[in-house]
Amino acid sequence: MTQPPDGTPPRRVRPTSDSSATDTLPFWRRPVEIIRDDSRVFLVLNVATYGLFVLGFAAGLLFPGLSQARATTLEDDGTAALVGSVFDRPPLFALLILAVNVFRLSLLTIVVPSLIVPFAGLAFFGYWLVQTGVTLVPGSPEGRVALIPHALTIVIELQAYILVALGVFLIGRYWIRPDAARVTQRRQGYLTGLRATGSLALPALALLVVGAVWEAYSLRYFVHPLSQWLL
Repeated sequence: MTQPPDGTPPRRVRPTSDSSATDTLPFWRRPVEIIRDDSRVFLVLNVATYGLFVLGFAAGLLFPGLSQARATTLEDDGTAALVGSVFDRPPLFALLILAVNVFRLSLLTIVVPSLIVPFAGLAFFGYWLVQTGVTLVPGSPEGRVALIPHALTIVIELQAYILVALGVFLIGRYWIRPDAARVTQRRQGYLTGLRATGSLALPALALLVVGAVWEAYSLRYFVHPLSQWLL
């Protein structure tokens, strides 16, 4: 890099993602480009997501009453009964898991609040992560065995939510700072963020499908043999 004529040191310009260039890519390449353009944000979201989950899990281990309270809540609100009614039918169980993960968590918890208030869904997502960490603390030896196959479910599903979270982060950033999306109006920035979220939703949905199928079948068919072998 050459020096400017006046001798002042050159300034480093941080590259920004070009949303128009991303939009011209085939749909299967857009998520990769979005993640590559915002790799630092993606990394921070990964660290924060798994960190908050581990924080909740650690809190549940240190304070067993928290996990017991969550178990009681799931019993009282009918969640445990609903899961029990479909547990022996893995295809239906997987559909139930997928519906909850897509509509209640991805859409209602993360996306919809962020369409009204920038980044609001990220706060709700963070709260859910801590709460879920507390909930998944096992209360029995069989529960500890169930965590072995369920650990993969956690990794898969959290990766899906991280993609959704990246999308709503971009909505908020482009909404507040349209120049980050190389547009001039907030409305244009908002729409650019929506398009990015839509692109990221495709791999997120694929991960949620895989996670739901694995969760339903692993809990139904793997936990009991593992318990007999390990306990």
